[in-house]
Amino acid sequence: QVQLVESGGGLVQAGGSLRLSCAASGRTVSTYAMGWFRQAPGKEREFVAAVNWSGGRTYYADSVKGRFTISRDNAKNTVLLQMNSLKPEDTAVYYCAAALTATSTLRTGGYDYRGQGTQVTVSA
Repeated sequence: QVQLVESGGGLVQAGGSLRLSCAASGRTVSTYAMGWFRQAPGKEREFVAAVNWSGGRTYYADSVKGRFTISRDNAKNTVLLQMNSLKPEDTAVYYCAAALTATSTLRTGGYDYRGQGTQVTVSA
């Protein structure tokens, strides 16, 4: 079993930056694909970013490409999401997720483990 705990959310003005962190425990996630989803009030869950097990391949939703960067540190069992040039439409609860198989699972909305989420609010 894998437990994922997100941190780093908060309130920021448009144009600002936040860095989300996801700490995994229970077992190593070094062989898992890892990623981030978000869900805004009244909207469906949306894929944000994913990284393969080695960190060598990353994938992003078009809406965040060029502004967000996902990375991982397998030695620390953590995944980061650096968010720059934030916009009000980025406001959502952000969830960290892990997939046993591949990033394609995350990119199509699936996952094996998910955290409780952290709120990100971007004011205009």
